[in-house]
Amino acid sequence: MPGLVARDDDSVLRPSGPWTESVHALLAHVRARGVTWVPEPRGLDERGRAAVSWVPGEVPAYPMPAWVWAPAVLDRAAGMLREFHDATAGFRRAGRTWMLPAREPAEVICHDDFAPYNLTFCDGLPAGAIDFEAAAPGPRAWDLAYLAYRLVPLAAHGNPDLPASPDGVRAARLSALCAAYGGADPAAVLGLVPERLTELAERSPAADAELYRADATWVQAWATARG
Repeated sequence: MPGLVARDDDSVLRPSGPWTESVHALLAHVRARGVTWVPEPRGLDERGRAAVSWVPGEVPAYPMPAWVWAPAVLDRAAGMLREFHDATAGFRRAGRTWMLPAREPAEVICHDDFAPYNLTFCDGLPAGAIDFEAAAPGPRAWDLAYLAYRLVPLAAHGNPDLPASPDGVRAARLSALCAAYGGADPAAVLGLVPERLTELAERSPAADAELYRADATWVQAWATARG
């Protein structure tokens, strides 16, 4: 949907869907709980498009700049995800419609695409998050597994977007991510990555799906080798 998203002054506009009301209610809920780095919901414009506030900062794209891989970025992104998850507590879920199906255990409302390309950066650190359209109830580790995939990163050698690193570095960054989130088990998060990527492959274009399945196979083998 990126080509259908437009900026109008300090608002971002995109096609609305059956899930828009739920997403906007979620954004209002977490902002009321102090998470002001998410967009402010602004309802629908005169053409029926969903409107939210513009979140300032630089949004990196692939190939990611080198500063995205700094340890401080890893820590800050994990902390922001935890802050968002915690702020979803108490959100009224009854009667809600979401773009993606809910997953059990539905501990929190997941962003479902929390990755560097959906973060805004100021002074080299994540300062905001965008694109909550795919949000849906799910387990904390479901979101954390995808962030680990994108930011540790956890991908097969040859992935054009995610750089390879020595096993020791990769394991240390996974542990650091889980520690920064707080109370997350690296083995449990790692164990969810193949399932997360397989699910993503099922709703992706063929070329992307092939890449996700290759990464899922590689992560599964790496997790098995780690015991």
